[in-house]
This record gives sequence, C-alpha cells and structure tokens, in this order.
Amino acid sequence: MRRPAWIIAFMLSAIGVVSVAAYWDEERESKAALDDFAQAQFMLATSLSEMTSSLDAAARQRLARVEDPGNVLVLVSAGRGLERPSGEAVSSAPIERAVAAHEPFARLSRPEAAALGLPARTALAGIARRSAGDARGFDLVIVATALRERDREIRASTRLVLALLSSTVLVLAFGTLALWRQRAELRLARDLAVADALRVSDERLMRADRLATLGALATGIAHEVSTPLGVIVGRAEQLSRKVQGDERSERAATVIAEQADRIGKIVRGFLGLVRGEGGLRERVLSADIVRDAQELCAHRFEHAGVTLQLDVSGDALPVFCEPKLFTQVLVNLLLNACDACDARGSVTLGVSSRDGRVSFTVTDDGHGITAEDSARAMEPFFTTKAPGKGTGLGLAIASEIVSHHNGTLKLSPRTDGVRGTVARVEIAEAGKESDDEG
Repeated sequence: MRRPAWIIAFMLSAIGVVSVAAYWDEERESKAALDDFAQAQFMLATSLSEMTSSLDAAARQRLARVEDPGNVLVLVSAGRGLERPSGEAVSSAPIERAVAAHEPFARLSRPEAAALGLPARTALAGIARRSAGDARGFDLVIVATALRERDREIRASTRLVLALLSSTVLVLAFGTLALWRQRAELRLARDLAVADALRVSDERLMRADRLATLGALATGIAHEVSTPLGVIVGRAEQLSRKVQGDERSERAATVIAEQADRIGKIVRGFLGLVRGEGGLRERVLSADIVRDAQELCAHRFEHAGVTLQLDVSGDALPVFCEPKLFTQVLVNLLLNACDACDARGSVTLGVSSRDGRVSFTVTDDGHGITAEDSARAMEPFFTTKAPGKGTGLGLAIASEIVSHHNGTLKLSPRTDGVRGTVARVEIAEAGKESDDEG
C-alpha cells in the first residue's frame, strides 16, 4: 500500500476509535440518566407510601390524583395482584416479579409500557413497601414513562452522530487536501529534479562542445605555430652565437629562446588538457607563480601606464599544479584587468588562504563588469572588448585550465564602492586535495 493510502487508513481508524469512545460515553450517560429517573420514581413511591396508612376510599382518591394519564400511573399491591387506586385490576409481569422479589425498581419494555396505557417507550417503576410486617401492609408502585428522557437521549445521540459525521468530513477533507498538496509538492520536486538533471546534462553538452571547439582551435594553433616557433628558436640560437661577448644581446637572445620554448610548452599542455591527459603537475609556491605572472606582464602594464601591485600574504602556501598553464591563467586575468583600466589605473594581484583553499585574486579599478556579462565571460568567443581588441577565448581557456586543476574561476563587480572587477581563482592547497581532485 502506498504512503497516502496508509495515511487515509490511519485517519479512518482514528475516527472509528473516537466514534466508538463517544458512543460508549453516550450510552453510559443514558443509563445513568435512566437510573436517576428510576430512583426518582422510587423516592416518590416511598413518600406516598409514608403518607398513606391504609387503602381506604379517601386514600385511594389521593393516590388517583397523583396519576397523570399517559405519563404516570399509581398501582397498589395488597396481596390480590396489581390494581389502580380506582380498583381496576392490571397485569404487568416485570412489576409483579419485582414486587415478589422485594426489588425497588422495575423496567418495562415498550410493549409492556403500552399494555399499561403508557406511550410505547421504556417505562420505569419505583416500588415502596408499606408496613412490611403488618397484615394490612401493601406495596405502592409509581410507573412513569421515560419518554422525555429517551427523546433527550435520541436528540443527544443525533447530535453526537452529526458531530462525528461533521468531524469525519472535515478530517477527510483536510487530510485529502494535505495529501493533494503533498502529491503536488512531490510532483514539483520531481519536475525540479528532472529540470536540474536536464540543466546539468545541457551544461555537460555545452562544456563538451566548448572543449571540442577549444581542442580544434588548440590543434590548429599547435600545427600553425610549431613551424614559426622552430624558426624563432633556430634564429635565436644563431643570434646568440653571433653576439657572444655582448652580454645584453646574449641575454636578449636567451629570453627569445626561453619564451618560444614557453609558448611551445603552453600549447602542448593545453592540447593535453583538451584531450583529457593528466599532464605533469608540480608542487609550487603560490608566491612564485604570482611573481612569474607579474614578470611576464610587467612590460604591458608599464606601456599602458597602469600600476601592478602584489599582495602576497601567504608566501609559503604551496599548490599542486602545472606551473606554465596555471601561470598563464593569471597572465590572462592580469592582461584583461590592464586592458580594462585607464592610464594611471591600478591592478592588485593577491594571494590568500582559507580552509585549505588558496585564492588568487586580481582586482582592478577599470570599467567594471555587469552581472550579466560575468555570467557569460567564460563562454568561447564572448568578449566585451572593442572589435579587434579581443578574441573572446582567453577566459574560456583560463576556465578550462582552472577546471583541469579542480578549481573555480569567478568574475564579479567590486562590492567596496569602487568601480572595477574582481577575478578570483581558487584551488586546493598542496596536500589538502580531496579524493576526486586526485
């Protein structure tokens, strides 16, 4: 049986128990009322018996005046059976048995009450003995119909039944409404769960599509860039041999070769990322990554007239990552922040730690970003820059690199009353990665 059926069965059982208890209580009250009515007849019979010393004509007339035809009868028993004060003989088996047994009460059924000329309802008789040890003694019987008491009992029972029916209808109505609302909530929860599953599925499809796009782009770039990089490295080696003895020129040739090699590693690393390959991760100090990113971007900030400041409060915080790829994430965020600032603007790159997570934060006082644009910033080819100023791929690539490190990348407007944007990258501190972070 399903859960709602159990609830309905429980409610009906509870209603049944309450109904039985109420009926039993009503029956008990009814019996008590009839007992009180019988006691009243006995007391009346006793009082009349004490006031009647003999059954002479005067006494019979007084007893006859007590009668209320159709409601109350007075009977006497002087050893010759039952008779009315007028001398009319009557017969009533339950009263005669009670008199013979010296019982104070007798109960008459509907037919027995009707035989005495009373309404066909339950009647009660109170029996009092007069001068029990005297040969002139007699029994005095007051028989009264319990019509009014039974009518009151019927009305009370009717009210009880109506109250029980009303409560049953209300309980079932509210119970049904509650079950209907519960089912509606369950259906809504199921629909929300299905919608959430579809949303997750759509997000996975979008990510797969994005990875496919980035993978195709990375493959094309790797193919097209490999040859020029080889030429650059070769010419840098030739230049290095020709300028031997000139320290400045040798250093320039070395930097060209190093950066060309760096480009090659970044492209190969990103190719491995979109192919799902693990890559080579190292334990690196977060401060070293920050300083590497600063050095790579320093010339752009100097040319743009934008100040770049470091706020490294956790120099000793290590992270487990692919240094070249992860540094490229910070470089991308720093260049975006630089492009968003006017001359004499300011960008701060900070590092902090909380609950085993290391946060790299890039804060600028540039043009800022809206909540709508921040939600789409990681989509491939989405950009807020002027045509020709951006491809819309930097943040998409950075997002994939951060995701590859089981981290998060979020962009949001500044909330300190200053115009600008906050970009935050968060990954686990080395040694505190979860099981699924590997």
